[in-house]
Amino acid sequence: MDLESRAGLAELVPGGDRRTLVMGVLNITPDSFSDGGQFIEARAALAHARRMVSEGADIIDVGGESTRPGAEPVSAEEEIRRVVPIIRGIREFSDVAISIDTYKEPVARAALAAGARIVNDISGLTLDPRLAVAVAQSDAWLVLMHILGSPRTMQQEIRYDNVVGDISAFLRRQMAAAVAAGVPRGRLIADPGIGFGKTAQHNLEILRRLREFAALGVPILVGPSRKSFIGKVLGLPSDQRIEGTAAAVAAAILNGAAIVRVHDVLPMVRVARMADAILGRWQEPPPA
Repeated sequence: MDLESRAGLAELVPGGDRRTLVMGVLNITPDSFSDGGQFIEARAALAHARRMVSEGADIIDVGGESTRPGAEPVSAEEEIRRVVPIIRGIREFSDVAISIDTYKEPVARAALAAGARIVNDISGLTLDPRLAVAVAQSDAWLVLMHILGSPRTMQQEIRYDNVVGDISAFLRRQMAAAVAAGVPRGRLIADPGIGFGKTAQHNLEILRRLREFAALGVPILVGPSRKSFIGKVLGLPSDQRIEGTAAAVAAAILNGAAIVRVHDVLPMVRVARMADAILGRWQEPPPA
């Protein structure tokens, strides 16, 4: 099922149906938890996108609203103003797959028109179900992520009967809703939502039990990069979590992740290639 669920990814990234895809984070926001404000200016954002492509990113995930715990929402108009010029700018120098990190239908439509190929919905269609229709009317892929509530409330009351079972049930329901809206099942990606309404122990358990999400029958995306559970385990601030991120990325890949979403592209590409090799996705080149 692992290779079966990955097969369609070659449509996005030729040759990407076996190796793990690396999604680089590009936050066009003043207040994201790790890199807020660094790339709010277009020239800096495009330079960072170019750097991530050169470092091996398969997908650039462009976001115009912070989704850190407690974050305040911004209007769709402001989000469009931030992200559309960046998507167009990336498209001018690269054909890399671009993802728009949004839960708003108008933003998704504007981003897809500008050249995005993936809509990455952190709410799993719970905050704006119309978003599924926008995806269905295009040839885009849809990432459905699990979250408790909204970014503003997700860490306030965290309860699960069975964290993996509850998340799987949510993802199945939302996948069914997407298909009912017209999104082909073969263009769905599921994300268990590391850090979105989970304790540190929940996040660690998700990584340990990630193989169980293979039963969903779609590629699994995992985004552990620099998140607070790593800081809690290691006692480190967000700008010192690269080794912890590397360990989480390796664990995710070894347990079935098809895509990893990261801030530090070059080292995580190396981690991904090594983890892929351990899984048998590498052949020794012939002697020169």
